[in-house]
Amino acid sequence: EVQLQASGGGLVQAGGSLRLACATSGFTFDDYAVGWFRQAPGKEREGISCISGGDGSVYIEDSVKGRFTISSDNAKNTVYLQMNSLKPEDTAVYYCARVSTFAWTTDPCPEIAKYDNWGQGTQVTVSS
Repeated sequence: EVQLQASGGGLVQAGGSLRLACATSGFTFDDYAVGWFRQAPGKEREGISCISGGDGSVYIEDSVKGRFTISSDNAKNTVYLQMNSLKPEDTAVYYCARVSTFAWTTDPCPEIAKYDNWGQGTQVTVSS
């Protein structure tokens, strides 16, 4: 069965760093792209970044560009999100999800409705 699991969250001080991981299984990694999303209390889920398992194409949303970096280890079927210079407003539950590479034709990342499988989130809390 298709599985995606986000991990690596925690409590950090402003200015600190975390690296999140999205471990996937149950599907052919290079046939899909994986996206990172976050949802803060009382706010809608927003896309952060995405990466193609097929060709490694990446996109980072302006809200985190310059601070966050997405990468993948195809041998491990795992996608990472390196988060640096964290701010209190980064506090949220972070999720990863998969989307068919056929749904990603142009930047930015595919629209959220295109993602067909979601993992459970990991909590990131940034103290001020």
